[in-house]
Amino acid sequence: MDKQWKRRDFVVAASAAAIGSAQGATVSSGEPALLGGKPVRNQPFLSWPVADEREDRAIVDVVHSKKWNRNAGGRVDQFEAAYAKLTGAKHCLATANGTGALLTSVGVLDIGPGDEVIVPPYTFIATVNVLLMRHALPVFVDTNLETFQIDTGRIERALTSNTRAIIPVHLGGGAADIDSVMAIAHKRNVPVIEDACQAHLAEYKGLKVGTYGQAGCFSFQASKNLNSGEGGAILSNDENFIEDCYAFHNNSHGRKASGLVSYSKPGANLRLTEFQAAMLMAQMTRLDAQSKTREQNAQYLTSLLREIPGIQPARLTEGCTRNAYHLYMFRYSADQFSGLPRTGFLKALRAEGVPASGGYAPLNREPFLKNTFESRAYVRVYGKKRLAEVQEMNLACPQNDRLCKEAVWFTQNMLLGTRSDMDQIAEAINKIRANGAKLARA
Repeated sequence: MDKQWKRRDFVVAASAAAIGSAQGATVSSGEPALLGGKPVRNQPFLSWPVADEREDRAIVDVVHSKKWNRNAGGRVDQFEAAYAKLTGAKHCLATANGTGALLTSVGVLDIGPGDEVIVPPYTFIATVNVLLMRHALPVFVDTNLETFQIDTGRIERALTSNTRAIIPVHLGGGAADIDSVMAIAHKRNVPVIEDACQAHLAEYKGLKVGTYGQAGCFSFQASKNLNSGEGGAILSNDENFIEDCYAFHNNSHGRKASGLVSYSKPGANLRLTEFQAAMLMAQMTRLDAQSKTREQNAQYLTSLLREIPGIQPARLTEGCTRNAYHLYMFRYSADQFSGLPRTGFLKALRAEGVPASGGYAPLNREPFLKNTFESRAYVRVYGKKRLAEVQEMNLACPQNDRLCKEAVWFTQNMLLGTRSDMDQIAEAINKIRANGAKLARA
């Protein structure tokens, strides 16, 4: 035994194994469902979204008000005040979607042609799309294989005199190493835009993510833990910044403008409607309770999956005091499953009644990025030499390449069930492992 593995760690691991065995995480050696056997689960997980008469009343009230667009003192204003209070931010601005929150933040910071922005490659495409819309240059920094978050130890070497911002992503509901990001940002005097679109109520050192940087951007799209179909928000502790964001998202028309319309800066129509704000207010009444259920089930599931060779749950960043678990993520090793490839594992898992996906493909290797870098506009702004340098750097993300081949995701609604649901997930994985060779041959 490794001498560095303390007795306390051994006791914790042993206890987790005993608890898992006692509560039903058994190893099933029956015929895999993919090969005609009985599936572990024959009922779907909790459907999403969750709604009841609260949402019904909210929508009907807006209809009857006949004030459907954003209006002073209306539901959008009320949501902004409530979300700022919930997160501990001084200011909140609601937007049409999470992409709009990111685009507004990038626009107000005047990030555009000639500017470089640090981003992780393991993220949704919107993180990069908003930069391309502004003709800025995304510079990718590799992923931490253990946490699935940006590897902050590699950020400084990617900075240049043209770096205008850092966009860390709090992926899957966990927290990036925001202390390290902020230290680098302060040292180099560049703003931080936190992409917290998947991290509602997540915390780093007891403070909500999205409240550390110049801006924290959230999404309320249909799959998100706080959901209004579409929607987004920007958090900031800078009043001037949030007022500029208001003008940008309101087609350049500021909140404090007089009756005479004057436009000082470019912008777009990225406003949230009263309908969406009303839905968000109703959804927020159950947000904290749902978040706690996800966290408790995720912790229990982790205690079970850690006991299965070849399954490695994502590790929380040191300092992450609350994970929102928009996604439950782990890495899969085919070597421990008799060579069964990940595609086969996912297919077998779904057949057992446990839906799963392989997560993101390497965003930094997408053909549209190469095409963009070779476009007339980008060549004119950056020159072929700099674009070739960045392209070479962007492709050198070996940890992310590996992660994209090994990752497995469960969606947040799967964590809203019971411990028995978690036991069945572990049972299904154990069953697949016990039959790995047979499945691999098939």
